[in-house]
Amino acid sequence: MLNEKQIEQEIQDKGLNAPRLTPDLIDSKVRAIRYLTGDVGPAYAIGDWKSDKNTPCLTICILTLENGFTVTGESACASPENFDKIIGQKIAYENARNKIWQLEGYLLKQKLYQAELNK
Repeated sequence: MLNEKQIEQEIQDKGLNAPRLTPDLIDSKVRAIRYLTGDVGPAYAIGDWKSDKNTPCLTICILTLENGFTVTGESACASPENFDKIIGQKIAYENARNKIWQLEGYLLKQKLYQAELNK
């Protein structure tokens, strides 16, 4: 399976230069990164959350974008014994970052659509 950098290189090698998104553009949109884990007590909870042994496996990544909008990504492991903080953060970050691709893709398509209408 190709990774982002390989795909980007293939696009460049083929001379595909129409307006598009790039990994660098996506990364440039991130202003701040914050992680939360399930071992922090909730601000509000319903039910017996104190006896829930699985929430420490949960990692949430909050990305604040350059315009102040936020996207989130999550990761969780099925077995608490497999929880690794750094791996959880990496997966949650990638899941949040993937949402930026969708948002920026929509924004680019809208700009192209508007430009076509204005011709």
